[in-house]
Amino acid sequence: MGADDLELLRAAGAESTIAAGQTLIERGQPGAGVFLILEGDVVVDAPEGTRRLGAGAVIGERALLSADGTRTARVRAVTDVRVVAVPREVFDELCAGDPGFAERIAAASG
Repeated sequence: MGADDLELLRAAGAESTIAAGQTLIERGQPGAGVFLILEGDVVVDAPEGTRRLGAGAVIGERALLSADGTRTARVRAVTDVRVVAVPREVFDELCAGDPGFAERIAAASG
């Protein structure tokens, strides 16, 4: 996923700030959209392990790219985090407009 894809996400969503300690994504919930982290750090607790992510990371994409649309991880802000939130409908439009977009997002999430 390159700078062009990140810019597409940034332009498609709305910026907000999440306070340290707040949960952005809860495992088992339906996926309502994705987040592009602009500033700050989050911790992702997923079945494959725990990792810390920061600026430039996209989170929440797995639920939107999966068949059942359910969140597989819990994501919590470690610091105050500035994000761009992209709703599912807008994310779906981006994927429909560029079939390779979904593949690049999926590949970047590892």
